[in-house]
Amino acid sequence: MHRQIVKSALLLPRTTSALLKQSSVNHVADVSSPLWRVTPIAGVANWKHPKNTYEGVVFPEKRRLGFVEKAPLFVGNQRPQKMFKRLIDMRGPELVHNRLIHKQYGIRAIHGGTMKPGHFEMVRNTTNRKLEENRMFAVWRIDPPWKSVTKKGLGHRMGSGKGSIDHYVTPIRAGRIIIEMGGHLEFEEAVHILKRVADKLPFKAEAISQEMVEEEERQAEMLERENVNPFTFEYCVNNNMLGCRKWLSTYDYKWYNKYR
Repeated sequence: MHRQIVKSALLLPRTTSALLKQSSVNHVADVSSPLWRVTPIAGVANWKHPKNTYEGVVFPEKRRLGFVEKAPLFVGNQRPQKMFKRLIDMRGPELVHNRLIHKQYGIRAIHGGTMKPGHFEMVRNTTNRKLEENRMFAVWRIDPPWKSVTKKGLGHRMGSGKGSIDHYVTPIRAGRIIIEMGGHLEFEEAVHILKRVADKLPFKAEAISQEMVEEEERQAEMLERENVNPFTFEYCVNNNMLGCRKWLSTYDYKWYNKYR
């Protein structure tokens, strides 16, 4: 009985434990006594659900990412063309496809690079696996592979012309939107899917929302307006500070160290 009283005293408030210490050890506790009754103090709050009507959301006809061909289709007797490397296709900012059409969420490239057919398949499988078609959708924002990449067979000697076409790629510039996702969902739900895809791409990419893009534009405009330091990269280049024109690239005059 003593153990029972001590064990019950540890579970009671401080005032009740003090009362038990004053009582006799051989005293039998009365369970029906008000001293032993438990009063619940926790309740369930009735929080109001946020009213998000998604009025401007327009669902496309196909809500999942479609299959992308590994090579372009040629008409009739048209022969596949061997192309140059043209690194300019991956350098600099994207000036056209750098906005979110559906004004919701997407993946944006930070640096330039190329996407092979395997990367297209990875993006499609990873996105469609987590996509709930009844309230979400995803669309492509890049072209299928169109640029040919040549390669010579293993063990061939140098020379004897350009190698045969091995595969096709899609060049990507910084700021290009890769895919867009939207529907009846919040960014906290879409960011887990988009970030998983962005981490697997062959170049640096990030998950963005329309609010993030607008905030970045406001911050860039504010920094340019309130900047009191005259020694910007553009100022140093135009005035040849410390003879910097000797080692500058042609693209430094064009993009002022913002892109490579």
